[in-house]
Amino acid sequence: MSTSSTTGSSSSSSSSSSSALSPLPSSSPLSSYGWDTHWEAEFAPHAERGLLPGRVVRVDRGQCDIATTEGVVRADTAFVTPHDPLRVICTGDWAAVDPAGGTPRYVRAYLPRRTAFVRSTSSKRSDGQILAANVDHAIVAVSLAAELDLGRIERFLALAWESGAQPLVVLTKADLVPDPVGLSYLVQDVETTAPGVPVLPLSSATGEGVDVLRAIIAGGTSVLLGVSGTGKSTLANTLLGEDTMAVQAVRDVDGKGRHTTTTRNLLTLPGGGVLIDTPGLRGVGLFDAGTGVGQVFSEIEELASSCRFHDCAHATEPGCAVLAAVEEGALPERRLESYRKLLRENQYIVAKTDARVRAELRRDWKRKGAEGRAAMQAKRGGLIR
Repeated sequence: MSTSSTTGSSSSSSSSSSSALSPLPSSSPLSSYGWDTHWEAEFAPHAERGLLPGRVVRVDRGQCDIATTEGVVRADTAFVTPHDPLRVICTGDWAAVDPAGGTPRYVRAYLPRRTAFVRSTSSKRSDGQILAANVDHAIVAVSLAAELDLGRIERFLALAWESGAQPLVVLTKADLVPDPVGLSYLVQDVETTAPGVPVLPLSSATGEGVDVLRAIIAGGTSVLLGVSGTGKSTLANTLLGEDTMAVQAVRDVDGKGRHTTTTRNLLTLPGGGVLIDTPGLRGVGLFDAGTGVGQVFSEIEELASSCRFHDCAHATEPGCAVLAAVEEGALPERRLESYRKLLRENQYIVAKTDARVRAELRRDWKRKGAEGRAAMQAKRGGLIR
């Protein structure tokens, strides 16, 4: 879901790669953080008020660190912390901050977001949590040290597509799969799960794939996502060329990782580009990600256009092109089940905040209930005869 704000308001926004815009002279202190002519134009009204531009590199406990032309400064976020969790300032935002002299210094506003990575805070609540803003690439880190969880990858990709960023799946710890044939099969499994998404096997230990990743993310902003233990902090250190992020070992007893990164940190890369490292995510709840789900399961959406009924649920309907593909072996049944699951979850989240969707769901439930009762009565009638 993309959001946009100048004083904390939010609205939809499409992705716009920073590399496609004219950068400011390299002598600008903010150029390495992604400052370009677009952001300069957006900031003009705030410049007239004597405020300084800066990019949020970290947020915690009502304050944030902001990279400005004066260096990294500490500022209070009281003016950009509304009740709406999607409108609070976050790592990656471009902000307008008080000039030196005031104590404390305040963030007065933030610029309209190009993109925003948002997840649901809890399966039992309808609140969203914004993890990173103004991102060009969403890097989903998946460890090859554990069995692939394709369903979790699909969840991450749905949120990534919805954010407006370009997803990229990085298969970390590739050195643990020394057999090239076996590795190629794993890559192929993920590629089938991630249509239209680059899949890159990578090893921070051997350097395999690192240069390719550096080339992809240079010149833009990337967010690094994944569960604990996938090697995100190690990968961040590899890209930075130094041990900036702390690293912990994966537990031997269950193969699960510990939370090494506890806050979202924005880091400039020596080869160009910006990286936002995030804590390991235990839960990856969807939040109004219908478009993203459709993108992840694009082959199912394409098949659905050939179904006999335009509102086909791909369950038992006659003339269902999706079910036909499953029966023919052209579409894995696991993909269809995952598609149904994510659609239901997303619809449930949206219904919590959208009265129209709730009403549509109720009508749909009543219709299906009536159809079920009618079918049962017809069946009983046939037995009596």
